[in-house]
Amino acid sequence: MSERDSPKKPGFFSRLTAGLRRSSTSIADSVTAVFTKKKLDAETLEQLEDALIAADLGTATAMRVTDRLARDRFEKEITDEEVRTALAETIAETLAPLEAPLEIGRGAKPEVVLFVGVNGSGKTTTLGKIAARMKHDGQSCLLVAGDTFRAAAVEQISVWGERAGLPVEIRDIGSDAAGLAFDAVQRAKREGLDAVLIDTAGRLQNRTELMDELRKIVRVLKKVDEAAPHKVILVLDGTVGSNALSQAEAFREAANVTGLIMTKLDGTAKGGALVQVAEKFALPIHAIGIGEGIDDLQTFNARAYSRAIAGLDEA
Repeated sequence: MSERDSPKKPGFFSRLTAGLRRSSTSIADSVTAVFTKKKLDAETLEQLEDALIAADLGTATAMRVTDRLARDRFEKEITDEEVRTALAETIAETLAPLEAPLEIGRGAKPEVVLFVGVNGSGKTTTLGKIAARMKHDGQSCLLVAGDTFRAAAVEQISVWGERAGLPVEIRDIGSDAAGLAFDAVQRAKREGLDAVLIDTAGRLQNRTELMDELRKIVRVLKKVDEAAPHKVILVLDGTVGSNALSQAEAFREAANVTGLIMTKLDGTAKGGALVQVAEKFALPIHAIGIGEGIDDLQTFNARAYSRAIAGLDEA
């Protein structure tokens, strides 16, 4: 993603803040509880910690926030903005090392990128946006309709390919997805393309047979290129809350996830879940999505994200 995709783009921060309103409102309510007393004492710190955990930020982050406040402001008067600022700074410290702008097609040729996630997470749309952006930047890629269970998914990939003027590899509904992925990489090699972007069927993390199919795709890709897939991007739905943890764990085990994109942050998102996933797995965070348009997929910026969650203005 290029400089034009910066979260500083006008309107992005306000839309992100609006989407994270569920998290920020919950946090605002918890912060308000602190001000039943003028000074920050043990009781209000405990109330704040419990509320932050309830807002999907997780125990570790909540404890770091309250420890930070206790160290600096215990038994002192404190403002609501000071509490929010401490929260934003603590979250940013966790997320900043994981900022990882997505670079595809700069190394291996073709670079094989697998998109995974549960049903409805936004994998196909995310893949299409990335493909369109690559085309705009002068790169070549092959889109692969690897969700061979759903005609709608195949059609969606085909539409993205048509819009961007990019080739698409498809098979009949019900075809073997692993074989399709194998053939697609072979084709990209022959045609000298920069990348292969492979969509996969949405699958619940607790469905063993579907996760086994994903493992098969990975095994088969290694037959055509032992280093493939070069990237495995887990697309998380920003509205799922703490369930994102079990998704990340299952997909890491099945497909060796290399990075994250969180989507659907434009409406009632539980943004604290991304903090929990980052805390536990330390996976690179490539981008966040706040809408359906191509420009609504933006490079991840830890400071902007953290301030939005804490209900602070962009600074």
